[in-house]
Amino acid sequence: MVMPWLLSGLGLLILLLAGDALVKGAVNLSLRLGVPALIVSLTIVAFGTSAPELLISIKAILDDAPGIALGNVVGSNTANILLVLGIPALLATMHTSECRTRKTYNFMIAASILFIALAFRGVFDWLAGLVLLGGLAYVLADAFRDAKAHRNACKGEPDEDEEPEGADPDMPGWQIVVFLVLGLIGLPVGAGLLVDNATVIAQAYGVSDTVIGLTLVAIGTSLPELATTVMAALRRQADVALGNVIGSNMFNLLAIIGIASLVGPISVDPEFLRFDLWVMLGASLLLIPFVYLKMDITRLWGIALSALYALYLIVVLI
Repeated sequence: MVMPWLLSGLGLLILLLAGDALVKGAVNLSLRLGVPALIVSLTIVAFGTSAPELLISIKAILDDAPGIALGNVVGSNTANILLVLGIPALLATMHTSECRTRKTYNFMIAASILFIALAFRGVFDWLAGLVLLGGLAYVLADAFRDAKAHRNACKGEPDEDEEPEGADPDMPGWQIVVFLVLGLIGLPVGAGLLVDNATVIAQAYGVSDTVIGLTLVAIGTSLPELATTVMAALRRQADVALGNVIGSNMFNLLAIIGIASLVGPISVDPEFLRFDLWVMLGASLLLIPFVYLKMDITRLWGIALSALYALYLIVVLI
């Protein structure tokens, strides 16, 4: 049992380094393209950090373990808000009051409601997958429309008020590409190492696949978001941090289950309908003060969010 622990630690280290590289590449890419850092975080960063969930969900379907696939996504979305925003707030206040995330947050809530409604069909089949992917296409089209409008408004001139702190406008293009590639490759590699070996450890203690999906796998696949958000918070790039969480949650619901359900049907355990899906929605609604009331995520909020996630884990494990 020594080797799985060592490989899990190596996976965590790779995640932290890849998360830092991805943030650097994303914020500097936004400067180079004249696109707000929020838009980049909702696409490149969010999709890159959600890659482990996609890979694991498809593998779970092929291995006839739908509980891991669905629990991975539902558990990751809950962890993304309570844990991924809670822990960084313990390190540094995230000034989310300065972020303009109202529309994207509304999309996330709409995606959550659509996902829950489809779950009550009892199975995510190819039809549900097409509906979810249609929602993703709409969100992406809207994001690119906003990006194009921003570039036209700025006429190619950088907006100093929106420039992420710590960004390097003189960073060469090849270096930006290197950061993005290292981040996008390192995140799924690190998550794969961590989750595979952590699952071996958990199975040695007799934990079920469904519980593994909701807890261990969900936390493991949320570590890329956590690594990225911690680095963004320390660099005082709250727009990247909050945008990453919102974008990742939308991608998890619309793209991961959408694609995975085309690979094979995903049956919905009744326990998801009774408890876990509503916890996910409730956690999403906790972002209302930061999105609509322009509140910062302070250390006190960090303690509250982290404590709620700890309580959730206790309930699931017991």
